[in-house]
Amino acid sequence: MADWRSFWDGEHAIYVSARHKQVHYRAIADGILAHLASAGTGPDAVVLDYACGEALEADRVAAAVGRLVLCDGAPSVVARLAERFSGEARVAAVLPEDLDDALADGTADVIVVSSLIQYLGQEDFAVLLRRFRQKLKPSGRLVVADVIPPDAGMVADVLSLLRNGLAHGYLSAAAMGLVATAVSPYRKLRAELGLTTYAEADMLALLRREGFAGRRHVPNLGLTPHRMTFVASPSNV
Repeated sequence: MADWRSFWDGEHAIYVSARHKQVHYRAIADGILAHLASAGTGPDAVVLDYACGEALEADRVAAAVGRLVLCDGAPSVVARLAERFSGEARVAAVLPEDLDDALADGTADVIVVSSLIQYLGQEDFAVLLRRFRQKLKPSGRLVVADVIPPDAGMVADVLSLLRNGLAHGYLSAAAMGLVATAVSPYRKLRAELGLTTYAEADMLALLRREGFAGRRHVPNLGLTPHRMTFVASPSNV
């Protein structure tokens, strides 16, 4: 296995149980809905969930907006999403290379990208930011979530998993999952490729360079409070 995209497109055990996966995607949907409310979008809003994964609770988001575009780099994931929402004209599921077919430039009210940029180099992320700026309306909002700060290592992730397992009823599965992860392809790939981290000031500077006015948003979207979320809008400068 040579890259992260191949990893996410294959069989993996990143979630320690079905309950863990359910809680994760519920938290993501809750966070997206909270950002939509904060942005003041109406029922006709156009939303892009980029790197959406299995998006198990996307139907809740879709019910609150006019159009929802689910985009993921794993072909197998996109195929399942497309089948799941085949009867829903307001929901599209596409690969990144097909995004232009589903979302015209200057039409997105909100773009959410969660737990992705740690798997990208900084220049690749900068290219992605330029694409997001093209897709957003001038008044649109970009939410970049689950950003790993430089001082948050694997120990913080382990503690977060255990705390969430205790709070949501999958503590035993979390403990067993940690043992499995120690010898998993994820651990090997993480050791080989590493994860990209950003200090708050560096993220804000990068957003500025790519034409956004950004700020840190608390709490982080999802289940990892030690990671960061940033909210940004296209800048006129």
